[in-house]
Amino acid sequence: MNPSAAPSVLFVCVHNAGRSQMAAAFLTYFAPGRVQVRSAGSAPADQVNPAVVQAMREIGIDISAEIPKVLTADAVQSSDVVVTMGCGDACPCFPGTRYLDWPLDDPAGQDVEAVRPIRDTIEQRVRGLLADLGIEATP
Repeated sequence: MNPSAAPSVLFVCVHNAGRSQMAAAFLTYFAPGRVQVRSAGSAPADQVNPAVVQAMREIGIDISAEIPKVLTADAVQSSDVVVTMGCGDACPCFPGTRYLDWPLDDPAGQDVEAVRPIRDTIEQRVRGLLADLGIEATP
């Protein structure tokens, strides 16, 4: 990782419709302009999970305009940190890239009541990642 450049973080889950979208939104919210943030899915859905959109809106983060994106080898290779959330072996591995795996429940098919604890766990993990990167979270 180039110490003078903002670190690049890629969040990956299967559908890029829930967990990775929430994680990317939190990282963007807590470190605006200080981290390059991307998310992708190994089998992207057509839209972000509506219960996920609602759960994020409840805490003041709007992800309703986000669109699930397909995971590419280029996205992985150009990232300093790749955080996987249940995508199994679908994520390509490259030397020099740091990989983290966050075992999280999949919000697919869940209502907002079930999504809230997943959202809150992701928020705490993103805060921990920022601390690990030496970046102070914006309150």
